[in-house]
Amino acid sequence: MTNDTLSPSPSSDRRRVAIVTGAGSGIGRAAALALLGDGWHVALAGRRAEPLRAVAEASGAVERTLAVPTDVADAVAVEALFAAAVARWGRVDLLFNNAGIGAPAVPLEQLDLQAWRNVVDTNLHGMFHGIQQAFRTMSTQVPKGGRIINNGSISAHAPRPHSIAYTATKHAVTGLTKAAALDGRRHDIAVGQIDVGNAATEMTERMTTGILQASGDKVVEPRMDVAVVGQSVLYMANLPLEANVLFHTVMATKMPFVGRG
Repeated sequence: MTNDTLSPSPSSDRRRVAIVTGAGSGIGRAAALALLGDGWHVALAGRRAEPLRAVAEASGAVERTLAVPTDVADAVAVEALFAAAVARWGRVDLLFNNAGIGAPAVPLEQLDLQAWRNVVDTNLHGMFHGIQQAFRTMSTQVPKGGRIINNGSISAHAPRPHSIAYTATKHAVTGLTKAAALDGRRHDIAVGQIDVGNAATEMTERMTTGILQASGDKVVEPRMDVAVVGQSVLYMANLPLEANVLFHTVMATKMPFVGRG
């Protein structure tokens, strides 16, 4: 089956427009490159402009990119992000709601309150800001509708030690996904979630030297090429709007997730 067959566009020659948050590195970068490689026009959002420009250059399709420095925790900035994409390309077909952060891996009782709030502001409030603005845009454009893919985590199913802020917010993302998937029906907005385990990014670099397990031991964990995640996002993005992957888990095959505890 070809990407043209799976395209959400009602017309194979209509431009497909995506917004990717956290696009400057890691999973966001991989997803942006996969989308650009498939012919999408992509608004790249992240806190720093230079990494966004680097992604655009690496794609070989600078003319189909728009770099918009954005802090997703700021609702006004997210509104401006969508406005910039619409001003450039006329609509938004896809939001990859990816931006997220973690807190220091310390015992729960030692976690700084501001660190907790920072994670909640980005991973929960920022995710909601993206969903809300996507609804406002996709429900009123012609033709209406679009797709939202939220980046959850396998931590939305099982926590690691010393991860309460990250784990709590990723559980909350699952709630956002389910509620938005329901509310999106009347607007032809499909909402799904991708839960990733051990993609090879800067965030998971510590796994190569050993990471704390529930047993108290430190164990080196296998990782997978982050480009695999980009291809997974692309698959979900290219489904017709009559179909939706509500939850998709992609993970390093031999990581200790199944049976963790």
